[in-house]
Amino acid sequence: MLNVFSAILAGLLIGGLARLFYPGNVDMDWISTILLGIGGSLFAGLFTSRGSRDFNQAGCLASIVGAMALILIGRALGIG
Repeated sequence: MLNVFSAILAGLLIGGLARLFYPGNVDMDWISTILLGIGGSLFAGLFTSRGSRDFNQAGCLASIVGAMALILIGRALGIG
């Protein structure tokens, strides 16, 4: 149960930071922000996976960049 809560909290933090740093207005509710952060983490993990599950600053930064990439891809496809 704690892992689910941690994933939700991390998703909210990462998604919120991605929305903050993305140029322009990113209009979405808080549930979409959580899903954006979790998706950004998974997306970044595809490219930066080193097998470690420990928290590190580089992984957090990669997750934010991954979430920003998902915003960009969504806008390019006309979703949002």
